[in-house]
Amino acid sequence: MPLIGVVAWPLVIIGLILSSIGLSRARRGKATNKGLSIAGVVVSAVGLVICILWLTAFGNAANEVDKEANREVAIHYEVTGDAPNATISYTTYGDGTTSTSEENVTELPWSKDFTTKGLFKGGNLTVMTGGDGGSVTCTVAVDGEDAKTSTANGQFATATCDGFGG
Repeated sequence: MPLIGVVAWPLVIIGLILSSIGLSRARRGKATNKGLSIAGVVVSAVGLVICILWLTAFGNAANEVDKEANREVAIHYEVTGDAPNATISYTTYGDGTTSTSEENVTELPWSKDFTTKGLFKGGNLTVMTGGDGGSVTCTVAVDGEDAKTSTANGQFATATCDGFGG
């Protein structure tokens, strides 16, 4: 909890207690600060409500971050086309780890499946045709939904599917 939350709670409670004591003394005729005591009770009560709302919002945000950090996603990489050879590079990251691989393929279609989790999760798929040219299309699906698609044609042409997250 940030420092302001640690400081605010005790201060509004102390303010509420002291203002209530002042109001009680003013009602019994032992003090003349009734207006100031009422203002102290009102301001302290408002401060207490704000602290409760802030704590609720902070708790909800922390729960959402925790849920997202633990949410697992399925990533499907696929390359199709008519290129007689291609170089496929793919990276998957999440949960503080990164996995990178490269494969030279002579037959398409090609595909790989991964699961990953963490606050920052996703990957990158790049395919490059060889000297014989041809066409290639890379497709990335996250949890069964297409996230990125790119096509390239020609000799040493590159198709890149990146910038997606889970």
